[in-house]
Amino acid sequence: MTSAKNNLLNSIRTPDDLKKYSYEDLLQVCGEIRSFLIDILSSNPGHFGASLGVVELTVALHYVFQTPHDKIIWDVGHQAYSHKILTGRRDVFHTNRKYGGISGFPKMSESEFDAFGVGHSSTSISAALGIANAGKINHDNRKVIAVIGDGSLTGGLAFEGLNNAGSQNTDLLVILNDNNMAIDPNVGALNEYLVDITTSRTYNKFKSDMWHLFGKIEKVAPHARSHARKLENAVKSVLLKQSNLFESLNFRYFGPVDGHDVTHLAKLLEDLKDIPGPKLLHVLTKKGKGFKQAELFQTAFHAPGKFDKYTGEILKVKTNDPEPARFQDVFGHTLLELARQHEKIVGITPAMPTGCSLKILMDALPERAFDVGIAEQHAVTFSAGLATQGILPFCNIYSSFMQRAFDQVIHDVALQNLNVVFCLDRAGLVGDDGATHHGAFDLAYMRLIPGITIASPLNEKELRNMMYTAQCSNKGPFVIRYPRGRGVLKSWQQPFEEIPVGKGRKLTDGHDIAILSIGAIGNIAARAIHKLNKNHFSVAHFDMRFAKPLDEELLHQVFAKYKYVVTIEDGTVVGGFGSAVVEFMVENGYQSTLKRMGIPDRFVDHGSPEQLRQECGLDEDSIYKEVKKLLVPKVLSSVG
Repeated sequence: MTSAKNNLLNSIRTPDDLKKYSYEDLLQVCGEIRSFLIDILSSNPGHFGASLGVVELTVALHYVFQTPHDKIIWDVGHQAYSHKILTGRRDVFHTNRKYGGISGFPKMSESEFDAFGVGHSSTSISAALGIANAGKINHDNRKVIAVIGDGSLTGGLAFEGLNNAGSQNTDLLVILNDNNMAIDPNVGALNEYLVDITTSRTYNKFKSDMWHLFGKIEKVAPHARSHARKLENAVKSVLLKQSNLFESLNFRYFGPVDGHDVTHLAKLLEDLKDIPGPKLLHVLTKKGKGFKQAELFQTAFHAPGKFDKYTGEILKVKTNDPEPARFQDVFGHTLLELARQHEKIVGITPAMPTGCSLKILMDALPERAFDVGIAEQHAVTFSAGLATQGILPFCNIYSSFMQRAFDQVIHDVALQNLNVVFCLDRAGLVGDDGATHHGAFDLAYMRLIPGITIASPLNEKELRNMMYTAQCSNKGPFVIRYPRGRGVLKSWQQPFEEIPVGKGRKLTDGHDIAILSIGAIGNIAARAIHKLNKNHFSVAHFDMRFAKPLDEELLHQVFAKYKYVVTIEDGTVVGGFGSAVVEFMVENGYQSTLKRMGIPDRFVDHGSPEQLRQECGLDEDSIYKEVKKLLVPKVLSSVG
């Protein structure tokens, strides 16, 4: 935190404090916020580049509008750190994304200034439209502003909101924060359109100047701006080669303007707030603004982890031994290997080529990899279309984002029994991003779909083999879910082996109790089992591998032999793998005592994966205690 003699930020607890300063002071406030962010985020990792890019916009918004009465809705929320600093959370900002601290995203339960909870993209316009209409019903004279990035605008929900807002003629301001960058560079026709409209400076300057002039005249001539529209339309065809997309949706379009000129932004927002109806302000910003390395390497500095705030060097944890590979990198390298063997294999991602490591295939075989933008529904149906023509798509979507394309998985893929391989990265508890990003529900929501195969690997070698098995099976949709982060093997790139679909395996023999695990959580279970067996219990461990179809032959053996059975999964206990085992037990008349362990039936907040596993009872110690609790009465009974 800075401590300069004339530090303005120290005096700002709420936006009302910000309003005490002049337009000229806002430049200093922005500089202090930027310094504060660099200082804190260099040692306490978070979303860095996006937050630096909107410092001036955030200051201008809170300077002009009467928040929290007026509502600002942030899309995704990667860029909301300056907003948090200005709305009473500066002193606790060092707890950002830490266990028990403030959320890395806007969260309604955290502050009255957080008008809508976010974390996924493309939601802001629809939410803002709902809030604006509620204002009409409640007779609240409030302004509503949605701030959405050009990357998020590629999501279909954003267009649905724009279309509806234009038809309703609701008083709503949409701010398009255009930095030509989401996490990875933006793709698609919309991106090209925004570049084109940005370069149409002659028309846009003419329109802005004219609108401002007629706004002054309107004080004495009430219909001046309606005449301005007619004049504007007359010159548009001369100065532009194409019509304005946003105006065709009945939005008044303003811009593009410099998103780092805080004084101009504030004055412009003052003008716009009194214009009725749907409006869109196109603001040009630079992701990572004010930190050289973040400006140059925007993808790396989206969420860089710890870095040197003076040199910009991203700091890596040094270790003497080579670390196991990250699951996403195993996916990326394996997909490239399979694609070189099988010319019909392609990769698809909704705007996460770096995060999911599809970029490995994209760099080597660019014609076989598709980044479709932030559009999960489109990614799934696009994959389905490919599959109808004999192409084998590996569609990689983060587990929590796949929820958005549930209908397409059922209707467009499963109903037609198309061979699409869904690779669900970030399954289970992901850590600091919290409830919006935990992959808690995929086992449950995928399991109810007819004809689908659901697999989860214990380790990196198993992930390779499951991907190989999926391209061999040719039997409808195939889901492979795996966690974020590193695995457990140092040597994983081994020859492929096909895994029998729907078959589990015994890892450890025992006669007191059977533990059935699925996925990488089985490695933690194995450590607890080792400790139990060292303490004179006899615990068997089965890696089930598949949640659907279940290995019923193996389950018959388990329930015929064991009175006590425990299921362990890194997913919700409601409707997931454990529930499938309960259904099998009941349907086949077995009477074993069964304990399900998994993510509890609630939304889990942010923290490190280790802290969250402990909270959810999925760490080694909790598994040990839970199993021991079941076994002790049995041991005492046998002694008696």
